[in-house]
Amino acid sequence: MLKISNLHAYYGTIEALRGVDLEIRDGQICTIIGANGAGKTTLLKSISGIVNRTGLITWDEEDISKCNSLQTVRKGIVHVPEGRLVFPGLSVRENLEMGTINWHGFFGRKPYDEDLEKVYELFPRLLERKDQKAWSLSGGEQQMLAIGRGMMARPKLLMLDEPSMGLAPKLVDEMFKKIVEINRTHHIPILLIEQNANLALEISDYAYVLDQGKIAVHGPADELRTDPQVTRAYLGAHANESVHVGN
Repeated sequence: MLKISNLHAYYGTIEALRGVDLEIRDGQICTIIGANGAGKTTLLKSISGIVNRTGLITWDEEDISKCNSLQTVRKGIVHVPEGRLVFPGLSVRENLEMGTINWHGFFGRKPYDEDLEKVYELFPRLLERKDQKAWSLSGGEQQMLAIGRGMMARPKLLMLDEPSMGLAPKLVDEMFKKIVEINRTHHIPILLIEQNANLALEISDYAYVLDQGKIAVHGPADELRTDPQVTRAYLGAHANESVHVGN
């Protein structure tokens, strides 16, 4: 579905990714783990067309290596960035409507009631707060809003950057359950970057370890989760955590 070959990414003259090869198949949750500064966020930005890059990126066998961020979203690759980045002065509903711009235009007529219903079903608290300004939401609610806005873009691949960052443990558990629900119920493949590597590996099908801009290890997520070297280097304090995600 998404295949990356020999991807390099740059910030000016600094090379942040150095020959990354990666593949995400239809229906998968795929996670990228690694230390801070390994290039995880840069990888998502490279796929989205936000940073300078070289190499081959194919999406459903189409070369999208030269696509900019707008073209990438219109092909169904949706990036929910680190830090939520909601519009604080807009209401919850208005923030969600912003997710439709790439396929519908800026606040035109509104044929997206079904999309809103799906988001509200996924995150009932957003329905309860649909008229509130985004700045008044808790951190967890803002993260729900950011993911909901991504869902409004009708993703064929959803890329999530640190969705549990700054959340209380109970909300982290809830967030991971929602990620699994998006994948299983809405049949959307997910590329996940997550600081809690153990929980990310638990819900994922496949995983890559990124180290200093290169893929160091990759394989089925359950195998990496029990690999002693990966456990020592990346799981640390989270090694014994788990989340029940249902059947």
